[in-house]
Parts: sequence; structure tokens; C-alpha cells
Amino acid sequence: MGWAIKNSEFGIQNSRHTFQIPNSTFLISQPSLKGCATSVAAALLVTTITLSACARRAEPDAYGNVEATEVVVGAEASGRLVSYAVNDGDRLSAGAVVGAIDATQLTLEREQLVAQRAATASRVNEVRQQIQGLEAQRGATIAERDAARAQRDALVAQHEIARRAYERTTRLFAQQAATAQQLDQAERDYRVLGDQIKAQDEQIRAVERQIAAQAEQVQTARAQEQTVRNQVAAADAQVTQAGERIRKSQVINPLAGTVLTTYAKAGEMVQVGQPLFKIASLDSVEVRAYVTEPQLAAIRLGQEARVSIDAGPNQRQTLPGTIAWISSQAEFTPTNIQTREERADLVYAIKIRVPNENGVLKIGMPADVEFVAKSAAR
Repeated sequence: MGWAIKNSEFGIQNSRHTFQIPNSTFLISQPSLKGCATSVAAALLVTTITLSACARRAEPDAYGNVEATEVVVGAEASGRLVSYAVNDGDRLSAGAVVGAIDATQLTLEREQLVAQRAATASRVNEVRQQIQGLEAQRGATIAERDAARAQRDALVAQHEIARRAYERTTRLFAQQAATAQQLDQAERDYRVLGDQIKAQDEQIRAVERQIAAQAEQVQTARAQEQTVRNQVAAADAQVTQAGERIRKSQVINPLAGTVLTTYAKAGEMVQVGQPLFKIASLDSVEVRAYVTEPQLAAIRLGQEARVSIDAGPNQRQTLPGTIAWISSQAEFTPTNIQTREERADLVYAIKIRVPNENGVLKIGMPADVEFVAKSAAR
């Protein structure tokens, strides 16, 4: 007795008996079966049920790839890379000095600028002392002027007394009560005091001109002091710039992470902006996936998600994550991404942040994403 299996109908037939098993349901054409036919039918039934169960296995909500924030560290100075201790796979801490560019010339330039700054700063003290001397001279001249004014006031008082004496002597001489000699003496005293007052006024004006000249000298000296101070400030800025250039000659790692790629070696000549190494923090990574518009309405920022990756033959490893970003603009489905609804032409990019302390997730690794509903998360 020969048996034949039809794949298209999942049927078994011989010359007398036919078994049909569509979608895990089978019909027996005749009520009487031999033992062999029964065994074959049972085996096919199990196979059909298994295939049906596989077909009903839930598909992932989205597909994506692992990403990380990558930083390319470049040279901030030009010169020979005298030291460089970076290798692929190294874990570096933030702020670690991992290399140095030759800064000998920069150091010499800074020392020269520091010496020039010190010389310029000494001129500030010299100008200040000069200003103090000029102000002392001006103070003395002002005192001299004040003394001359006081002396003039005394002469004015004496001149007033001499005037009254001269007028009285003139009246007495007219009454023949005073001699001509007395009149001449009174007139001489009056006129001499008048001349002395004029001379004192001239002296006071001269002293005031001297005071004005000294004030201009003080003002000029103060302007010179300000100029020197500005020169000192400029020298300070130059010294600071030189120090900054020296600081930039050091290769400093900006963030804690793992070195992905190195682009230079110790002893090479580098230029400003030349890449030295690429680093990324892998303690927390992101899975960039794509969802369709119907799916978009069911997800939100902060929603929990499960990310699964291959963990070996017929094995998957699932990691918890959180939706950290949802694109506000649709885009065409990337060629390397499959969505659950293949008829959708436009998709939205999302990012799921996943802790990666053990480092199981690698950049570029494909991953399946399953969204956790709010009720399930509770």
C-alpha cells in the first residue's frame, strides 16, 4: 500500500483512504482506518498545529538599531604629538589628560610676555610716584597763592589807612595845621601801598598760572598712568592667551566613555581640528526605531518599552527601556527598517533610552521593540 502527502492541502491519500487537514482541522473520508493511517494523520495534525502556533506568534511593535552619542575629539593646537595614551576600547574618565602636543615654543612665548608685563607694571608705580610729586608741588603752590592773597588783604587794609591819613593831612595842610613835609609823607605812604598791592596782584596771578600748569601736568600724568594700566591689562590678556594655548596643547577627554576609534599615534604631526579619537558613553544607549502613524497615537514620551536582541542560537535577551524622543516629522521608511504594517509609506522615528551597564548593547546592533501598555506597566 503506497502513501502520498500533498503539501498544498496538508492531505494524505492512498488508493482507498484520503485525509485532509486544513488549518489544524481534519476530515476522514471513511470511518474505517488502519493503524498506520491513524499514526500518520496524528503526526500531521501535530505538525499543522505547531505551524499554526508559529504563524500566530506576536511580531515586534518596531525594529531599530542601537545608537550612542559619539564625540570626535580633535587637536586644539598644532605640533608634534609628544605623548598619546589612547587605544581602541579604552574606558576614559571625563577630564582625563590622554595626550600632549609639543608646547615648548608656547611656554617660551608666555615667559617673555610675563617679563614684559612685569616691566610695564613697574611703570605704573613710577607714574604714580610722579603724580604724587606733582600734586605735592601743586599743593605747595596753592599754599603760596593763599599766603600772597592774605598779604594782599593786609596791604589793602594798610592802603585804606594811608588813604584816610593822606586825606586828613591834606585838609590840615589847607588849614595850615600840617606842614608840607607831613603832606608829602602821607602821600608817599599812600602811593607806595597802592604800588605794593598792584605788585601783589601780579604775583598772585603768576602763582595761579603756575597752579594751572601744575594741574595740567597732574592730568597728563594721570592719563599716562591710565595708558600704562591699559598696557598692563593688555599684557595680562596676552599672558592669559598664551596660557590658554598651552592648555589647549593638552589632549583632554571631554566625557566618560569608551574609545571607539583612534586616528593618531604618538610622534605624529597634527593640525588644529584634526581628529584624534572617537569616544561614546555606552552606559546608556538609545535604540532608534520607526513606527507607523496608527502606532504613533498609542505611544508617548516616558512610556516603558522592551528591547530584545539576539543572545545566541534561538535565544533572545530583553532589556527595559523608556521612550525618550518622538520625531515631530514623518519620513519615508528607511530601507534597512521593516515595520509591522508594510503598507505604510511614512513612519516616525523614535528613540528608546536603554540602560547598558553590562555593555551588552553595541552600536549598530539590530533590536526589536515592544511597547508596554500603561495598564501592563502597572
